Amino acid sequence: MTVDTPVRPSAAERRARIAVALLFLTNGAVFANLLPRYPEIKAGLGMSNAVYGLAVAAFPAGAIVAGPAAGALVRRFGSARVAVGCTLLTALGALAAGTAGSVPVFAAALFLAGAMDAVTDVAQNAHGLRVQRRYGRSVINSFHASWSVGAVTGGAMAAGAIALDLTRGQHLTVSAVVFGAVACLALRHCLPGPDTGPEADGPENRQPRHPGTARRTAYVLTALVLIATAGTLVEDAGNSWAALYLSGSLHSSAALAATGYIALVGAQFVGRVIGDRLVDRFGQRAVARAGGLITAAGMGLALAVPTLPGTIAGFAAAGFGVATLVPAAMHEADALPGLRPGSGLTIVSWLMRLGFLLSPPVVGLVADAAGLRLGLLVVPLAGVLVVLFAGVLRSRER
Repeated sequence: MTVDTPVRPSAAERRARIAVALLFLTNGAVFANLLPRYPEIKAGLGMSNAVYGLAVAAFPAGAIVAGPAAGALVRRFGSARVAVGCTLLTALGALAAGTAGSVPVFAAALFLAGAMDAVTDVAQNAHGLRVQRRYGRSVINSFHASWSVGAVTGGAMAAGAIALDLTRGQHLTVSAVVFGAVACLALRHCLPGPDTGPEADGPENRQPRHPGTARRTAYVLTALVLIATAGTLVEDAGNSWAALYLSGSLHSSAALAATGYIALVGAQFVGRVIGDRLVDRFGQRAVARAGGLITAAGMGLALAVPTLPGTIAGFAAAGFGVATLVPAAMHEADALPGLRPGSGLTIVSWLMRLGFLLSPPVVGLVADAAGLRLGLLVVPLAGVLVVLFAGVLRSRER
């Protein structure tokens, strides 16, 4: 991605950057508070692995249904307002899912939370790109790192709530109030004005210098969707199955089982913090291939030799390996020739959620038939997929 010569940001722009970082943080924290409670919910509602996989797939299903409406909502109400409003609704959906008394109510609440999360994701990224254009340099990866901080914070809060024996209702109410207040506070310092205007014609929306053929563009776009989907497959393994695998197959305590997810998103945060420097030095292609190898080798070894420390380390390796994949695929898609500005980004952002939709029921069916350890082979396979398709990403620019 090409950026303008860096300029000194104003105080208002620095505050806006902090505000967007807080929006990403709340987005990561709200749902992360629910994820470690999944084993309790699954046991309390008497779900098999297959039923559980189908139920949690309601979250990405809601995201896919609502995703196409995000652009219209942002244009109508503004990216910052949409991000905050949908964050509040996501928190309510997570609370409803955590306190659901039946499988249909649980799935319906996750559908609502997923729909609102998808709109939040588009809106906060749109506002983040506004801030980036004001800065004249790349800052978008720092926002994704803030999301990882939020996810770690939410997972740690959930582990603490479990250790303190708080009910799911008490715990998730506190989460909704705290992070809803943070999001509302951030709204006061976001950039004013509409999301269309002169800054929308910034460098992220310019056509590249060397347009390729339509067939090449279609192939690259498909490969980018697969790369981003591989990243979501790994994230979903941490979201939906890490706590269940550690508490069930490896017989850890409920509080310790939450560390699998925390390890994944914590390592993902580290990868995003250093990702820009790695890409500048080695190129996006090399970084993605190395990440795919780390994911495949780390989680593959953890599954081959199942121990509690080794599995936690395997989830950490997977999180670190996929840290830059989704931002890389989105940025590359936004510069594809033959597409209107923003179209490639929208397509990748929407279709990558198929990984969240398809992964839970597939892993659940495999887990019921052959065990969850075999179902989690989706993680090293995702790493192999990245290695195969990383060639569409840019090498180091000299």
